[in-house]
Amino acid sequence: MHAFDILGDPVRRRILELIHAGEMSSGAVTEVIRAEFAISQPAVSQHLKVLRDNGFATVRTEGTRRLYSVDTTPLREVDRWLDTFRRNWTPHLDALTTEIARGKRARRNTATHKESTS
Repeated sequence: MHAFDILGDPVRRRILELIHAGEMSSGAVTEVIRAEFAISQPAVSQHLKVLRDNGFATVRTEGTRRLYSVDTTPLREVDRWLDTFRRNWTPHLDALTTEIARGKRARRNTATHKESTS
């Protein structure tokens, strides 16, 4: 499966968000995902399997619990691919940042001018 096929699913993206925050048991992941997406426990397990089988998640067994965490390797590959496109939007974002700063400065100057003339 291609990385974007994996990341294209909102349930899998949410699982990655959860386990990125820290190692979580499959039961804890299932509880959150079932509440948010109203899907069955076997469906959540299947999503965890897809993430694990495609290298996005690692699992560690502790007694009877399975603890999941993110493996960032495939995410770094996605980031490298996206890097080829960043040059298209970075200058626009930099220009936006400049314009926002100009607007804030202009509002401060206007407010300061009004206070000094009052």
